[in-house]
Amino acid sequence: MAALIEQADLLMDSPSFRLVKDEGKTRAGILAGPPAPTVFIKRTEVRSSVAGIYANATGSRASRALRGAKMLRTAGFHCAAPLAAMDVVRAGAVRVSYLMSEALERAQILSHFALGREGEPRHGYLRRKTVADALAAEVRRMHDAGIYTRDLQETNIMVEQRDGMMRFYFLDLEDFRRGSKVSPRRRMLNLVHLDRSIGRFVSRAGRLAFLYAYLGRPRERVARRQAVAEFLELKRSVEQAHQARHA
Repeated sequence: MAALIEQADLLMDSPSFRLVKDEGKTRAGILAGPPAPTVFIKRTEVRSSVAGIYANATGSRASRALRGAKMLRTAGFHCAAPLAAMDVVRAGAVRVSYLMSEALERAQILSHFALGREGEPRHGYLRRKTVADALAAEVRRMHDAGIYTRDLQETNIMVEQRDGMMRFYFLDLEDFRRGSKVSPRRRMLNLVHLDRSIGRFVSRAGRLAFLYAYLGRPRERVARRQAVAEFLELKRSVEQAHQARHA
């Protein structure tokens, strides 16, 4: 894997590479085997030399992803297993980070798994509710373990059906953090970010049901209403900040 990742740029320009993400300074996709095994490669450019110096001192995206993977797997959660990582450093600044990890060939992005792929028949309500309840329990378990992420989005969660059970895989591992506990605000922020990303696919009633599943039952009606009110207020704040950044 070390020898393979050293040729990452060449391999990502080859016919064997299938581009999955190309946003700004991040490019990622699947490199099909054989002769090497099928792997996922992610290449991230650092936006400036100052940011690169900071990354060299505190940890590049690749090194943070390795820490995130170890954090999750030690706590009993699933993610794509890292296979190799590499940084390009010039004049003390990280300029490019590479991460090679296992390709989750049998897993699907959350929306595809729950709703059906684009152009395919939609899955029914029972399927969506079952997936939502299971994901709510997994996110709650993660928070209870003291782990949270700054980027909990629908595209950063993959799901695989294995032995009749759903297995959730978390992606973009560089954004995971761990503390003694996750504060109520951080919990709600994770739920808000996930809610905003699934809003294109799931109705308001479905998203509210997910929130209730996360909060758990039984729960006093007044406490539930208060939690929902806090959630909606935080969501408005996040959306206003997002609009201001893009204005």
